[in-house]
Amino acid sequence: MLHYFYLARCSDDTLYSGYTIDLKAREEKHNSGKGARYTRARLPIKIVYSEEFETLSEARKREAEVKGWEKRDKEALLK
Repeated sequence: MLHYFYLARCSDDTLYSGYTIDLKAREEKHNSGKGARYTRARLPIKIVYSEEFETLSEARKREAEVKGWEKRDKEALLK
C-alpha cells in the first residue's frame, strides 16, 4: 500500500500539509468539514501536490519536514 504526503491549497490561499493513503478520499473528507480543524475554517480545499512513499513513517517524516517550511518554500515545491 502506498502512502502519500500532500499539500492542499485552502480557500484563503494558505497551504496545508498532510499524509494519507487515499488522496481523493482525503480531499473529500476535508471538504465535507470532517478533516483537520485548520482546513474546516478555510473550505474548500484542493490537493495541489503529492509525493508517494512506501511507508507511513516516510510520509509522516516528509510532512513534518515541509510543515516547518516558509510558505514561499512550499510554493517553490509546487513549481
